[in-house]
Amino acid sequence: MRSLILYFSILCSLSLFAQQPYNFSTVIDLQATPVISQGNTGTCWSFSGTSFLESEIIRQSGKQIDLSEMYTVRNTYPKKAENYIMRHGKAQFSEGGLAHDVLNSVAEYGLVPQQAYSGLFAEESGHNHAELVAVLTSMLKTYVDNPGRRLSKKWRPAVDAVLDIYLNGNPKSFTYEGKQYTPLSFLEFTGINPADYVSVTSFTHAPFYSEFILNIPDNWSNGSFYNLPLDEMINTIDHALQNGFTVELDCDVSERTFSSKDGVAVIPGDSENNAKALQGIYPEMNITQQYRQDEFENYATTDDHLMHITGILRDQNGTKYYKVKNSWGSDESRNANGGYVYFSEAYMRLKAISITVHKDAVPQATAKKLNL
Repeated sequence: MRSLILYFSILCSLSLFAQQPYNFSTVIDLQATPVISQGNTGTCWSFSGTSFLESEIIRQSGKQIDLSEMYTVRNTYPKKAENYIMRHGKAQFSEGGLAHDVLNSVAEYGLVPQQAYSGLFAEESGHNHAELVAVLTSMLKTYVDNPGRRLSKKWRPAVDAVLDIYLNGNPKSFTYEGKQYTPLSFLEFTGINPADYVSVTSFTHAPFYSEFILNIPDNWSNGSFYNLPLDEMINTIDHALQNGFTVELDCDVSERTFSSKDGVAVIPGDSENNAKALQGIYPEMNITQQYRQDEFENYATTDDHLMHITGILRDQNGTKYYKVKNSWGSDESRNANGGYVYFSEAYMRLKAISITVHKDAVPQATAKKLNL
């Protein structure tokens, strides 16, 4: 009888434990610029990448600079169009991109502050690229169809003209804090060196500690990634944050267990708890390297969003979570935690496609294996 009472007591205790509402405490909270909204655009890659660079400027110099996301978008679209046209339409053309697209743009075109280029006209209060993308896509498909039977060089200035109409022309020079800059001289002022950053992933279809092109739809520019075992990739994130470096993140947010409204992203061990786990603690799945690979190869894990990791938290049971800055705004009715989402380690292990960090943020032993 006593053993039966004890058994039910344990069950009751476990039930109560499983339904505890989240109570987070901050472990690491690195500086970042305010959460803003990407609006009705698919340019999370630029918003997150720009936020990442803003934190890098803070880390390196203490300067807080609001950089222009749309300057990078404006200079990346012609590259996407070129790729699409030259591959006769057999390539990705969309709003999406990855962190290295930001770094590639910065290296070639520099940086500008938000005040010098917003990508908005006076009557506009937010970004909406639906019409822009539809017009560009239709134009490029027409050029690929080649109705004139000989493709002229007019398509390049035509694409530029459309971008100027919707986003404005690129600034050649501007004034910031009383000084005159070009985009390249402003890049020098910020102290950012695009060559200092590396992208890291973890998949078994390429050798570990090698570099390879990750075949995902938004990797239209064929960027290379260093491949690490999963534990080592997670350790790289932790090491970076522990040493004052924030981390750029490419991830899958299409899961029912990701919720900006609730402010958490988890992987419950029992899928019956998926909805309930957005409000309270439930045991999570043990994510192995093989399970991660299987979910990637069967399309259950896709690269659909980029975000910015700025810290670490723990819940009342000591479970680790990552503080991840989103670009969907900070309206509390739709975005908890002021626009941040707290990723459990299980979610990060399964749904993080890749990360981008300063090369000095990589643990020394790992950097040596990668010949960094």
